[in-house]
Amino acid sequence: MKILFIEDDPMNRRVVKDMLDVAGAEMAEAESAELGLEKIEVENFDVILVDLRMPGMDGMTAIRTIRARGDAKAELPIIVVTADTALDLRERCLATGADDVLFKPVAMDALFDSIGRVLAVRGSGGIVS
Repeated sequence: MKILFIEDDPMNRRVVKDMLDVAGAEMAEAESAELGLEKIEVENFDVILVDLRMPGMDGMTAIRTIRARGDAKAELPIIVVTADTALDLRERCLATGADDVLFKPVAMDALFDSIGRVLAVRGSGGIVS
């Protein structure tokens, strides 16, 4: 399994990479939404993890950009990983096109559960709610 994590904080990327290594998943990293979108253009991923607050393009804009693609990559499972705690954040993320939302600090079991859910649902053409 190949996962792209779009996150500007190198420590957050390292923590998630260590978790994914335990499961034998390969993780590519992008330190900005713009770089993440470039990676999606040239590489194939099974899941995208994306932070919301980054310099330049934010995570919500990145999600909208991915969902607006005219190819199969528009349907990639996207999981938001955020420290934002706004009450309506989960609903806003789902409305934007995210499949799930995880709040930092992310626990390993929550990460794996979310990945499993979004892969199962996206595989059947649905959206996780």
